[in-house]
Amino acid sequence: MALRALEDEGFFCVDNLPVTLMESFISTVTANNRTMKIGIGIDIREKEFLPSFSSVLTALRKKCHIEIIFLEAEREALLRRFKETRRPHPLVSEGVSMEDAVSREYAMLLPLRNEADRVIDTSSYTPHRLRHLISSFFKASGTDSAMSITLISFGYKFGIPQNIDLLLDVRFIPNPHFVPALRELKGTDAEVKDFVFESASTGEFMERTSALLDFLIPRYAEEGKAYLTIGFGCTGGRHRSPAIVEAIADHIAKKHGIEPSVIHRDIQ
Repeated sequence: MALRALEDEGFFCVDNLPVTLMESFISTVTANNRTMKIGIGIDIREKEFLPSFSSVLTALRKKCHIEIIFLEAEREALLRRFKETRRPHPLVSEGVSMEDAVSREYAMLLPLRNEADRVIDTSSYTPHRLRHLISSFFKASGTDSAMSITLISFGYKFGIPQNIDLLLDVRFIPNPHFVPALRELKGTDAEVKDFVFESASTGEFMERTSALLDFLIPRYAEEGKAYLTIGFGCTGGRHRSPAIVEAIADHIAKKHGIEPSVIHRDIQ
């Protein structure tokens, strides 16, 4: 899914390329001074070649701009995914259970994780939302314009996203969950938005937060920050934080000319 997202952004992608072939592969496809965006997928299937990764990466960093995105998930989520897909884990063998295989996988990939520029916990992401998130990291990669901004709404009871730069808590806003007519609706619905923005506290929050972002966004851009991910959290991630994210996205688009990527993580 991550490689498909990169393909959508113009990357030439290869999955499961042996680590020891990466340097020669990149040299071949970039011959004659061609500049290309290349995405390479590496996972535990490369177990025989993983010990070579550090030296190969060192050599590549001398020639190319390298960015490593490491996708992980909680142990329970990994076990559930393998059971649902009914695909065997690459490390499962006679005498090695699925639980043991997942533990061994984590240990074997830890050096790669330590080299990563971004570590993303995918436990609560659907394939569609993960694809959207990966794409958002590289939206600005082919332009001379501003950095890529991603806004994520989420519920604290499902955990805080790990890949955010700024975090704001909107649980102080009156909760539409306790209004029977609004409980089954979403923060993207007009009725919920109207309720959320009826509160004077919401209006003041929007003024102060917009002013903060108006101050920060140009300065992050001046410092060369390519990606900015901002999380807004409420209790369940269904009502208040999605409504706020929609309004903040509209403000950023109008004020800064940047169309943020919006992810409502916990709206099903």
